Amino acid sequence: MTFSQRLPAAFYRDVHARLRARMEMAGLDAVVVDDWHDVAYLTGFFHHPNERPAVVWVGADRVVLLVPELEREHAQAQGAVVDELVAFEEFPGVDSPFAALAEAVPSSGVWGHSPALSTGRLAQLETVFGGVTWRMSSLVDELRLVKQPEEIELHRQAGRLGDVMLAAGVELVAAAVGSGELPTEAELADHVVRAGARWMYQTHTDVVVVPMLTGGLVYGGANSAYPHGLPSSYRLRPGDTFILSLGGAVGGRYAESERTFFLGEPTEQQMAYFAADHRAQEVGTRALRPGARCQDVNRACLDVIRDAGYGGYLRHRQGHGIGLDFHEPPWLSDGDDTELAPGMVVSSEPGIYVPGHAGYRISDTVLVTEDGPERLTAFPRDLDDVVIEL
Repeated sequence: MTFSQRLPAAFYRDVHARLRARMEMAGLDAVVVDDWHDVAYLTGFFHHPNERPAVVWVGADRVVLLVPELEREHAQAQGAVVDELVAFEEFPGVDSPFAALAEAVPSSGVWGHSPALSTGRLAQLETVFGGVTWRMSSLVDELRLVKQPEEIELHRQAGRLGDVMLAAGVELVAAAVGSGELPTEAELADHVVRAGARWMYQTHTDVVVVPMLTGGLVYGGANSAYPHGLPSSYRLRPGDTFILSLGGAVGGRYAESERTFFLGEPTEQQMAYFAADHRAQEVGTRALRPGARCQDVNRACLDVIRDAGYGGYLRHRQGHGIGLDFHEPPWLSDGDDTELAPGMVVSSEPGIYVPGHAGYRISDTVLVTEDGPERLTAFPRDLDDVVIEL
């Protein structure tokens, strides 16, 4: 049985209704967004962002999508949920791309624009819409914080994708143990990315293609002490600590699943670092409850590492929101006093990074529910589960 990745039109109509209610309260006649995540969230139209603008205009009773002519058929094929689809010929073109939008919508009123809209893009819009008063507005960002049931199901599927990729990586390394040559970071990353894509197309219909459908960061040995490093030609060795940082998007909704592994029985030092990170991840994940403030959860999580004496090896916060992007609000970090609410999806991924030795990070994608945290990624994370026998 396959799972469709496309959300129904009713989902988008509900988003429009909830946005309009917020617009009325904010005194806005319309909202304009051009970030591709926002465009997808409001219409169901996914595209690869480039220099040609794609813009959604939401008014009191209409939603208009502006796309380049070469994207018109793509938007129609994806069933973009809008009241009108308009297109401009080419970019930059003789006339402004936004002239086509101006023919379809009023040219006056108070309009909100998303914080993601660039100053250059805003200047172009101001040239065409001279009678509009512009205000920066985070209304769409606020809506995206709390996921609806249809989105949560996509996040669940994305959590399964991450687990599938982790399993594929472990299988490759375990099989290579007896062959005499372990994989390089790059080879391992390539393998898990392809395994994830295969699973995606075997188990889903209407696959939504986004800039990173499946992705993998692989760090081995001392390289694992540098989070967000890119896979290299380093070949795994017996005794290494290595991290698989994997994930991807189902229906445009992401999840990440990260685990720290050991090639052979870990030393006492490796076990001590791993145990501290494991405890921190457990404490931080349990704290993800409605009403808890992001900065307080982050502090409780990272204090476990500090209390273990490893505070000098911290490099980042506990985690971040996950949605139509891998990294988005809220931020499980000092300085973010956002209160967690049911329907928020976040990562819980504290890390310990010891230069010249290794890094240790465990990450789950977690759904905040009325009853507390629910892990959407299920790959085993305990010490006995992450040792690959030599």
